[in-house]
Amino acid sequence: MVRDSYAPVPGATPEETLRAFTSRATADPGVVGLVLSGSRVYAGMPTVHSDYDLHVVVRDESVPALAALDRFRSAHLDLVVITLAEFRTRGMPGRPDSFARYSYVHAEVLFDRLDGALARILDEKRALGADEARDAAAGWLDAYVNQTYRSLKSYRDDRPDLGHLDAAESVPYALEVLFALHRRVRPYNKYLRWELERQPLGDPRWDAHRLLPVLRRILADGDPPTQRALFAGIEEAARAAGHDEVLDSWGTDLDLLRPS
Repeated sequence: MVRDSYAPVPGATPEETLRAFTSRATADPGVVGLVLSGSRVYAGMPTVHSDYDLHVVVRDESVPALAALDRFRSAHLDLVVITLAEFRTRGMPGRPDSFARYSYVHAEVLFDRLDGALARILDEKRALGADEARDAAAGWLDAYVNQTYRSLKSYRDDRPDLGHLDAAESVPYALEVLFALHRRVRPYNKYLRWELERQPLGDPRWDAHRLLPVLRRILADGDPPTQRALFAGIEEAARAAGHDEVLDSWGTDLDLLRPS
């Protein structure tokens, strides 16, 4: 059972609930930090339905009352209780929770008992390292080419319904490539427009007002000319970043992906 002193007490507003909980949590020496993530850290994103996503970083697992609050959900507060050791590695490459990395890209430290250690950990999560980005871009690029090739083969062979399915699956790979080429973590779809508008990828083709309609068209019906136009831009960007080896390994198969 959660100890009464830790059970979040609903306030009149999400802000009041957050203040009451953080006041109790920061008084506990077992809590080494509080990190805010979710829509509340994105300018212009919160709505009347937005709660506060709060990571409670504890020194170890010796505070069962806090551990019992992991995954606590309410209309005002969404908690993750995590040890410092787990916080260091959560969302990083090769882990089953690597999907969580983007949640830390714009996260804010509300409390740090460790003299800046939490901020330093976050900085390691916010962007891809040079080697990491190169390896990630190469891997995602190969996956993107593979999926697009499968799609366009199906269209060529008069199987448009199956080509459409493969086209839809190529979209996440395309986004992974584009962001990895800029050493950035691919955003969750909810924040894709926000990222493209506030931190552009540097090429007008990837501006929100141009890229998002392209992706929607591919998702809608797999339109082959739209797929080829997207590939042309990605191929150019990938070659400029030095990924010729990945692309050239496909040989003449790439002719099917290029605009005629």
